[in-house]
This record gives sequence, structure tokens and C-alpha cells, in this order.
Amino acid sequence: MTDLQTLPADVVGLTQTAPLSRRGFMSASAAAAAGYTLAAGPVRADPVKTDAMGLATGDARIAMNGAEMPVYFARPSHVAKPPIVIVAMEIFGLHEYIRDVCRRLAKLGAFAIAPDLYFRSGDLTKITEMPQLMPIVNAKPDEEMILDLDATAAWAASRGGDANRLGIIGFCRGGRTVWEYAARKTNLKAGVAFYGSLKDPDAQKAIWPKSPLDLAADIKAPVLGLYGEADQGIPVAQVEDMRARLKAAGKTAEIKLYPGAPHGFHADYRPSYRPEAAADAWKEMQSWLKKYGVLG
Repeated sequence: MTDLQTLPADVVGLTQTAPLSRRGFMSASAAAAAGYTLAAGPVRADPVKTDAMGLATGDARIAMNGAEMPVYFARPSHVAKPPIVIVAMEIFGLHEYIRDVCRRLAKLGAFAIAPDLYFRSGDLTKITEMPQLMPIVNAKPDEEMILDLDATAAWAASRGGDANRLGIIGFCRGGRTVWEYAARKTNLKAGVAFYGSLKDPDAQKAIWPKSPLDLAADIKAPVLGLYGEADQGIPVAQVEDMRARLKAAGKTAEIKLYPGAPHGFHADYRPSYRPEAAADAWKEMQSWLKKYGVLG
């Protein structure tokens, strides 16, 4: 049996979420055809769908030292210099849920862009089993990730995005990414972390030198953390520890806990989806990004 203490918190949260009946879920072939990952488990039959009316959307590639990093972007069609919002993905690749989040942000006026942070190891959306996925995502060094995010922001700025209004949001492993990026970047206006892990396994120290808890005093941008009280991978005590460390360091940060919400409560394609918590968290995210000068 796997020792849960050796697994990243986001993975524990995913695997410990109680599954629902298969009723109300797509078949595997339908989910794959719709662009959703299969490694996360069954895909709900009615995930949120955001149209592209009034938006410019598409796939692109960013040159990265001889390689090309895929990105998906969505932006308002006729807005000059929209703010840039990076969308830091979960561990499942650049699949339809992340793309839809980009379109939702574009409807709010942002140049939203999601980089495929694991592109050097292949297309994660094609992996169907979690055990095959974990060695890949856990091998991603933090410093490489930061460089990828910087390249993403620079690419969006070169295509008309406003580099002076840079924000980042992230989900699951991407939520951890938000904390990590905010600890390093003085040009970041604000970030929002959806249930991002806060404490890393000791075995990851070589490539993840400091967890978000370790970096609380180094946070350089306002960050909003959105967490589920029933997340079995990120205990409430850990969330409260992060809150206390941020407060002690005098950081501009807030954390909101949603009663009864599990890990992945915003992921509308998974059984973990909780509509009320997801809707409120999205409103909180908008307010945060407006308050700190990202969204207009």
C-alpha cells in the first residue's frame, strides 16, 4: 500500500475524493472526443461550456531553447492591451477544462493563456492512468517551471497583452504554482490559488527546494487562497498554518475555506465538483484580480 505521506498533497486529495455513481458521466470515448483527460477518472456529462463569441482563441507554440511549448489562449477580440492572466494547469495536461477556464477569463476582459508546463515529457492529456502520470509531473523542477511561466507572460505581452497587469490563477498542482510564482516575481500584480498544495513531500526537496509554507515570508504579490475544508490531501491545520505565516510576515493575502468542499471542488468535469463553492470561488477570484489591478 502506498504511504500517503510520500505523495504530493494534491494527489492525495484527488485519489481520496469519494467517487459517485457512474450515472451522469460520459463514456471514456465521449470524454476523450470532447477533449477531457481520462487520468482524473470519470468525466461528468454536463461540464461547464463557455463559447468563444467575441473572443480570439487558439493554440500556439512558444520557442524554448530549441523546443516549443504549446499554449492555449483566449482574449477579447477588440480590446487593446488586455491584462494577462496565466492559467496554471492541474497535473492532467492542457485539456478542455483548462481551455474553458481561459475562455471564461477572456469573457472578463483578460488575455488568458495556459502553458503546457509538462510538454518536454509529452502530451499528458493522452495518459489515462494516474500511476503513469505521477513520475512525469513530480519530476518537473520548480526553476524550470518559473522559466516557462516567464516565457508565457512575455509571449502574451508580445502579442498585445498588458505586461503591467499580470496575474496568475491555478488549480491543484497549479495552485501550488501560484504560491511559488508569487514568491519570486515582483512584476506580478496578483494571484489566486485554488486548492494548491502547501507542504511538499521531503522526497521532492531536490527539485522542489521550498514549499509554499516555506515561502510565506517571501510572497511578493497579493495572493488569494481558495481551499476545501474536506480536502483529504490538504488538511485544515495546514491551511491555517499558511494563513498564520502570511499574517506574521505582513503579507497581502487571504485564504477562504469552503465547508464540506473536497479537493477539486471547482473542477466541473469531475465528481469532486461542488457548484456553490465553485461559483463563489470564481466570484472571489474576480474581486481579487479587480482589487489588485489585474482585471478592469
